[in-house]
Amino acid sequence: MCDTPDSLMLFAAGFGTRMGALTADRPKPLVEVAGRPLLDHALELVEEAGISKVVANIHYRGDQIVQHLAGRSVEISDETDEILETGGGLRKALPLLGQGPVFTLNTDAIWTGPNPLAALRAAWDPAKMSALLMLVPPERATGHKGAGDFTLSEGRLSRGPGFVYTGAQLIDPAELSDIPEGAFSLNLLWDRLLTKGRVYGVVHDGGWCDVGRPESIPLAEALLDRGDD
Repeated sequence: MCDTPDSLMLFAAGFGTRMGALTADRPKPLVEVAGRPLLDHALELVEEAGISKVVANIHYRGDQIVQHLAGRSVEISDETDEILETGGGLRKALPLLGQGPVFTLNTDAIWTGPNPLAALRAAWDPAKMSALLMLVPPERATGHKGAGDFTLSEGRLSRGPGFVYTGAQLIDPAELSDIPEGAFSLNLLWDRLLTKGRVYGVVHDGGWCDVGRPESIPLAEALLDRGDD
């Protein structure tokens, strides 16, 4: 197994129902922020980090994503028949992603400051980690409500309020094979790894905006205008 991460899963299969009318005729990854689709903002991070193998899953209006990605070096994991959520989607894509730890990245966020994928790679230690999650404190989680998902102690994570998960991580998917087939959240895999003390976190040193609702779009555009770092 290779422990040098060089594959990434882009989660692009969701319905985007919280976006309302904006996703009536297009998938959420193609909703625009500052004149560019969310998917392109995510791919810019991937390209900057120099990740060579990229897979995107598709379901809702997936043909539009396929067309948008035509000519780019992104392989498609087709979930048109059944949407599999994050855990099932990652497992389905593993033959395309290859062996070893993989990055995963949600496509519904805007980032400023240091490249989060490069920061994850720099902090990755497979000897003690099976998952490394990129976090932000709640006060810097633009467009996101709640007290956070994880507590952080000497780099190791536990469930509880404290830090918000941003949708970017590095994870060893080996134990996905132990989870029954079908649709499931990566939370199931995290819970297994948390009991072993092998889930770690790193805090993003920059801006982050959760673009899950229409009202988050102007917040994300303001973040980009400020260039928070």
